[in-house]
Amino acid sequence: MTERQGSGTEAFAALTVGRKVAFSKTVGESDVYLFAGLTGDLSPNHVDEEYMRRTRYGRRIAHGALLVGLMSNTSTLICQGLPGTIVSYGYDRVRFPAPCFLGDTVTVTYEIVERDEAARKTYARVTCTTQRGEVAAAATHILKVVE
Repeated sequence: MTERQGSGTEAFAALTVGRKVAFSKTVGESDVYLFAGLTGDLSPNHVDEEYMRRTRYGRRIAHGALLVGLMSNTSTLICQGLPGTIVSYGYDRVRFPAPCFLGDTVTVTYEIVERDEAARKTYARVTCTTQRGEVAAAATHILKVVE
């Protein structure tokens, strides 16, 4: 997150329960290969089509951590235009219940579901849903307003 001019109090007040953003992206081969190169995660699950044809998935799947990266985009979007310094405090209960195949379009939905006034934290339900309606990733994200 970035520092912005203005009051953290104003920013926290704007981060209300029910505030929601969404973002969609088709996960392409270049996304997976660039992510694999960046992280060093060259698991055959992600980069070996022949290997994956022999598995229950039948084809390559995107890295779960790549989907968490897309979640990060929505945490930035939810703060867009707000003053003060807002930081990611982390992700809890990250899960990957269904595969995200190369070529899938995922819609990431970020919705604030709880606020902690004393700590100036918000808790959001974040999901990555494929065009098939399957949840490929889910987590709770925590934002903290530090000023």
